[in-house]
Amino acid sequence: MNTDFQIQALDHHHFLPYMQKTDFQLQAQGAKWLEVTAHPGFPCRVTLQDAKVGERVLAISFQHLPESSPYQSSGPVFVREGALTTQLAVNEIPEVLPKRLLSLRGYDHQHLMIEADVVEGRDIEAAIRKVFSNPLVNYLHIHNARPGCFACAVKRAS
Repeated sequence: MNTDFQIQALDHHHFLPYMQKTDFQLQAQGAKWLEVTAHPGFPCRVTLQDAKVGERVLAISFQHLPESSPYQSSGPVFVREGALTTQLAVNEIPEVLPKRLLSLRGYDHQHLMIEADVVEGRDIEAAIRKVFSNPLVNYLHIHNARPGCFACAVKRAS
């Protein structure tokens, strides 16, 4: 079974409608601009990089598992102002993952969680391959374990 993988950032097009809204309009939708005060600390889900001190990030709820499933889920994400979607190569690990404690969640074709693990970010590549060694795992979601928020998705490479 192929355990090559590709990590997927969130598509910036999803967030474009929010980028021009006023603070009042964002607040009505449960979103807010934040000024980055620490590095690392504000991982952008579109660039898969930590935002730099002084940058602005949009804090917004995102439905990262929208499929009909008991595991359907949404949660907060940060998106850097003006961010463009990062396209990673097969087996490439973005800089935002190795410095965090991570939770991996493996889902089958019915979007049911069938594998889960918590690993130090420096061990993420081996952990992804281990979860994908289960042929029933269709895709993974990686979460930042301490705050519990969604970081990125991982698919099997073709």
